[in-house]
Amino acid sequence: MVQYDKQLVSKKELRTVCGIPYTPQHIARLEAAGQFPKRVQLGPNRVAWLLTEVDAWVNERIAIRDASVTH
Repeated sequence: MVQYDKQLVSKKELRTVCGIPYTPQHIARLEAAGQFPKRVQLGPNRVAWLLTEVDAWVNERIAIRDASVTH
């Protein structure tokens, strides 16, 4: 079986799977400011994010935290 590397996560999964504690409104503000991965429009009322991009964003936050602790 082939592993598909473009897994999408929904708004709900941002919280339950990725541990992102933000409201949808705050995520939209972060996106507008270029501070969160851009959403993928799946339909007129359905959006998702690439899990790899969300994971990279989380890792960036961790790296920023760790850099500020060591300096």
